[in-house]
Amino acid sequence: MNNILVIIRGGGDLATGVAVRLFRTGFSVIILEIDRPTVIRLPVSFARTVYEGEAIIEGIEAVLISSWEETEKITKLNKVPVLVDPKGNCIKKLSPAVLVDAILTKRNLGTRINQAPLVIGLGPGFTAEEDVDVVIETKRGHNLGRVYYHGQAAPDTGVPGEVGGESKRRLLRAPAEGKIIPLHKIGDLVKTEEVIAEIGGVPLKAEISGVLRGLIYPQSWVTRGMKVGDIDPRGIREYCFTVSDKARSLGGAVLEAICANLNKK
Repeated sequence: MNNILVIIRGGGDLATGVAVRLFRTGFSVIILEIDRPTVIRLPVSFARTVYEGEAIIEGIEAVLISSWEETEKITKLNKVPVLVDPKGNCIKKLSPAVLVDAILTKRNLGTRINQAPLVIGLGPGFTAEEDVDVVIETKRGHNLGRVYYHGQAAPDTGVPGEVGGESKRRLLRAPAEGKIIPLHKIGDLVKTEEVIAEIGGVPLKAEISGVLRGLIYPQSWVTRGMKVGDIDPRGIREYCFTVSDKARSLGGAVLEAICANLNKK
């Protein structure tokens, strides 16, 4: 399947889970990102490549490129090209067989059903048969990873899914506007009320104990209330550095949709 090109819009941890699943099953994968990604699960996000030039996740190497014309060279090296292209201008030039919108902003930022033979949208904000061909359910629970060929995924409730019995309190939100200065690194065990970072001189404290699973890239400019990190109350450090169960589920769902489409031909 190396001759089947899949472009993924977004390089966060869930998009990366999709990329890992597709890459391992033989697809050529390209990731499109913005110039300052705000992902928080950096060790398992190919978006990190935008800051560091490269990233290796579960043995798969991604490389930042400066032009869409470099994609073929990188894919032939059995690597994943990452291109800063927030508007997806390269999509028409590269003519992918599959386009996956995994930006996960709960709204469609410009993906259209006519951009590829198969267009897949992750989460709310897309309508199957209208702006995409297929919608994947991203809400934790019974329907996580379900493939919809009609209609939409479950609407965003604004309440994060539970992990280890914790929901809202596991998220770290900026207490002020400014640059974030981390005082801990991802993988550290932290306790309730411990200061995780400073933002504009204001301390960002943990509301629960656990392992620091995610934290936005150092020196990023953030706004008050913005999600900048998360704590996993299960306290298992290894989970910080491997693709999550949710990301793998979404990757499997995208693979199902692609294979179903190929079998129609």
